[in-house]
Amino acid sequence: MSPLQRCLLPFLALSLIACEQQPHFTAAEPGEALSAGAATVRKFDQNAFSLPSANLAPSRRLDFAVGNSFFRNPWVTAPATTTARDGLGPLFNTNACQNCHIKDGRGHPPGPDAVSATSMLVRLSIPAGPEHAEMLIHQGVVAEPTYGTQMQDMANPGVTPEGKIRVTYSSVPVRFADGTQVELRKPQLVISQLGYGDMHPNTRFSARIAPPMIGLGLLEAIAEEDILAGADPDDADGDGISGRPNMVWDRAQQRSVLGRFGWKAGQPNLNQQNAEAFANDMGLTSSLIPHDNCTTAQTDCLAAPHGGEPEVSDNILASVLFYSRNLGVPARRDVDSPDVLKGKSLFHQAGCQKCHTPSFTTSADAAEPELASQLIRPYTDLLLHDMGDGLADGREEFLASGREWRTAPLWGIGLTQTVNGHTQFLHDGRARNLLEAILWHGGEAEAAKQQVLRFDSDERAALLAFLNSL
Repeated sequence: MSPLQRCLLPFLALSLIACEQQPHFTAAEPGEALSAGAATVRKFDQNAFSLPSANLAPSRRLDFAVGNSFFRNPWVTAPATTTARDGLGPLFNTNACQNCHIKDGRGHPPGPDAVSATSMLVRLSIPAGPEHAEMLIHQGVVAEPTYGTQMQDMANPGVTPEGKIRVTYSSVPVRFADGTQVELRKPQLVISQLGYGDMHPNTRFSARIAPPMIGLGLLEAIAEEDILAGADPDDADGDGISGRPNMVWDRAQQRSVLGRFGWKAGQPNLNQQNAEAFANDMGLTSSLIPHDNCTTAQTDCLAAPHGGEPEVSDNILASVLFYSRNLGVPARRDVDSPDVLKGKSLFHQAGCQKCHTPSFTTSADAAEPELASQLIRPYTDLLLHDMGDGLADGREEFLASGREWRTAPLWGIGLTQTVNGHTQFLHDGRARNLLEAILWHGGEAEAAKQQVLRFDSDERAALLAFLNSL
């Protein structure tokens, strides 16, 4: 062996290792189409996100239907003859869960002529000081003094809405290595017609569209230790990915636990997630959250009639919990397609799977027997990741920084157009398609994005074919 060959040997070995680590998928994995294991449903029309888990027993489908009715049907103002559904408001964003989670799917930002934001909401907070330590433990943010933690742009008669929400966009060009240019749209949030005076000058805003409801019970059934096993907060392995768990307040247990729901993993479980949505989105109290969302500055809100204490009974809350736990995940399509398999290889080549973890097995002691011990493929690690300046909202939430977001599950994403009639993605709906969503990735995902920017048109098409098969 020549001196030159001896010199190059370590580099050649590293190259071979790198090649060996790049997967090349030539066939679908056994059972890969079953994204939710035995709970997977096989319907691909506009109702694909609204079906009970396939393994839900017939005797339990009536309970699912009852929960569905409370999820779909509108609540009304109090007093009303419809006593089981009165108490809406006084301040609210919508009058039914289904209005945000359209057909149990994805919301969207308001159009230029929209009367209200409806399926997009705006979270509010102000910077924390030393005096806010206790508040941060229990609610993760410091509320804006006059408007609270969420802007409500609708109100009951006689009550002034908090304001109007509008979104405008500017253009951000991005160019691929082959010269193809894409124009991303960067949102600018416009808050106007404030009903209760000026906001705190340092108010932080975060626009959020409603995420899909599918498979939530299965995500809740993943064992905590399995989620924490993927965390690498100090990037000990040096791969540039440092997923972190969010630790949030569990109202029922009165302690901090792992967060796994919401755009920043700010909620610990589905019951609390649902109760928070009833409270903040519709102004409805429950035993878990017994107070209205009025602040002391909103006297007409405080004086308005209510629908009882609580407005959402424990029975209704339990019915909605059962429904939200058991919404099925559609099966994948075309898992054996050469283009889909090529796209899957490219997905792994770019390193996307480092955050979008393909699979978990749910715990044997899940809350519902149909959710237990299922091999699922949600493509999320449920951890927080720094996504860079481009996606930063500057708003902390418990341990999540203003640049961090929970990895969004990808299952069902290819049916968004079919179910919801649009393809607007990311936390605020700024991406008009999956390619734009990828190109907004930064921070820990910057290296993966740069790989995608080097893909040619055929490779991009294959990657999108894979994502649309999910």
